[in-house]
Amino acid sequence: MRTLLVTACLLQCLRASAQEPPPPIPRFVFDVHAAFFPFPSTPELAASRGLDIRQLPGTGLGGDLAVHVYPLTWKKVTFGIGGRVVRARASSSDLMVAGSGGTVTTLKGASESFTYVSPQLSFNFGSGTGWSYLSAGIGRAKWTLVQDGAENLPTDDERLKTIDYGGGARWFAKPHLAFSFDVRFYAINPSTPAGALPTSPRMTMLVIGAGVSIK
Repeated sequence: MRTLLVTACLLQCLRASAQEPPPPIPRFVFDVHAAFFPFPSTPELAASRGLDIRQLPGTGLGGDLAVHVYPLTWKKVTFGIGGRVVRARASSSDLMVAGSGGTVTTLKGASESFTYVSPQLSFNFGSGTGWSYLSAGIGRAKWTLVQDGAENLPTDDERLKTIDYGGGARWFAKPHLAFSFDVRFYAINPSTPAGALPTSPRMTMLVIGAGVSIK
């Protein structure tokens, strides 16, 4: 009889736990992501810095730090506000180029960097154990592209209006630590022309990052 009572209690507890709703999305989350940044390699970008297109570094590595606060839930949507800081860098090596008559020209390498800070607004769907989101922000980016050994142009100090938008998801395998990924577009305004050099083109980068989230 005692065994039957214990078994019935255990079954009742299992049913109750199975019926418990998942926890809500927490009050805040901190993201740390690493990403490959596909810096454009276009003639227009090279011309805006007085470079040969072969000097452009191309894809670089970057990091993305973001913090999000979730103050309001309406029906199945949790609204979030926060901020994002992005930093990426790439570099190229000197390149030996053969010319006519057996001459050889050295194209110096170049260094490229991208820094971006913006507030964020997000729409989140799911529960505290895992959720997806759409988010966007408007901020200022600093895009620097300089040939090795040369001085920065005024263009490299300009803060360019940039819009970021994208989405991602988080999965909490542990109570406070999750795997997360983010897919994001960065739409960057053209720069102001520097002297005789043309303006840099309007550019859009698609960046895919992955890392961890902490709640």
